[in-house]
Amino acid sequence: MYAVIKVGGKQYRVSEGEILEIDKIEKKPGEKIELDQVLLLVDKAEVQIGQPLLSGAKVTAKVLDQIKGKKIRIARYKAKVRYRRVKGFRPQLTKIIIEKISKNE
Repeated sequence: MYAVIKVGGKQYRVSEGEILEIDKIEKKPGEKIELDQVLLLVDKAEVQIGQPLLSGAKVTAKVLDQIKGKKIRIARYKAKVRYRRVKGFRPQLTKIIIEKISKNE
């Protein structure tokens, strides 16, 4: 069984037991979260497609950690005037584990 969920403006294909890194959510490690924006649910041969969301379907996850992502370098350069600037950015992420996928009854 797997589902396609929407979190923080992005879509993820998830299944039970999968570890996922999403944009930061203000929760402490160990807390549970319910992700109710389910777009698609597949259970063996049964496929449920939301228009745009499935009502009653939800994904339960547990927060594992708050982490920082890989560093991104941003460079500005202007030709002929010797102007260079380099900045760095590390996105803040939340690591979660998918515990349960519930379909609507």
